[in-house]
Amino acid sequence: MDVFDKAVGDEDILSHLGPLAVLAGRWEGDSGIDVALGRNGPVQTAYREQMLFEPVGPVVNGPQLLYGLRYATTAWPSGCDEPFHEEVGYWLWDASAGLVMRCFIVPRGVAINAGGEASAAATAFSMQATLASNTFGILSNPFLDKAFRTVCYDLSIEVHDDASFSYHEDTQLQIHGQDVIFHHTDQNRLQRAA
Repeated sequence: MDVFDKAVGDEDILSHLGPLAVLAGRWEGDSGIDVALGRNGPVQTAYREQMLFEPVGPVVNGPQLLYGLRYATTAWPSGCDEPFHEEVGYWLWDASAGLVMRCFIVPRGVAINAGGEASAAATAFSMQATLASNTFGILSNPFLDKAFRTVCYDLSIEVHDDASFSYHEDTQLQIHGQDVIFHHTDQNRLQRAA
């Protein structure tokens, strides 16, 4: 029986996740800052967030072998019970290519497949996606593509020694009728949940 056929337990999967292994589990953070476009310009919103990462794999694409994390995240404005953002998707590790990938959708009608190079032992890495790329790209519903076109997505991750990780996201938007790209940013530091 080879690696393409065998059943893999969670512990074995973790050993194949490279820089993503440390993220497996549940995380919470309440120091998020979202900078989004409001009616009169940028609006800053503090938020709290929960993320869940569940190991999956192996995922076999012919000779390509991927391991990953199925994930879901929900974010709430500080002091509110109703979320203002949700995502579901996968974070993937391709050990032979040295690639981290994040494939996700948001219920606004946007799908992003981002990727970047990393070593198996990396504690910091980044992923990018650009509009019209055939590999690491962005798709939006017709309304968003016309009114708030996402042209670039950048994500940076850093794992810290205190059982936390932080991220910074920059979703670059071409707003209809405006020449300047708007940088919708999100950042937070999350701790492993007990």
